[in-house]
Amino acid sequence: MVQAYLQKLRSLLDRIALAAGPDIECKHFFSGAAAYADGRIFMSLTPAGLALKLPENARNSMANKGGIPLRYFPNGPIKKDYVVVPEPLAVDGSALGPWIISSIEFVKDPPGASHK
Repeated sequence: MVQAYLQKLRSLLDRIALAAGPDIECKHFFSGAAAYADGRIFMSLTPAGLALKLPENARNSMANKGGIPLRYFPNGPIKKDYVVVPEPLAVDGSALGPWIISSIEFVKDPPGASHK
């Protein structure tokens, strides 16, 4: 079952042509898969759904489209900075692409990071 999540996540990234972008790697994660940009997690696909790590304004915008806060387990804590993508958007690669790029940019330049 976990392998199916991993394959689905890789396929999604390939369809939106992000494989040629930053150093993207997909790995097993909890009971699903996660995608990492230059070693930092930016997206997961688990039984909880497809989730993106996004800045607050983007999370709010996604919530207005039907996105919900991420909980990997039913009574688990809400994962800060993550939102579960609503199903219609999750299956639309062209609409999802800019959100994924925003997620990658967010993890590569997190708030409060020092720039030397």
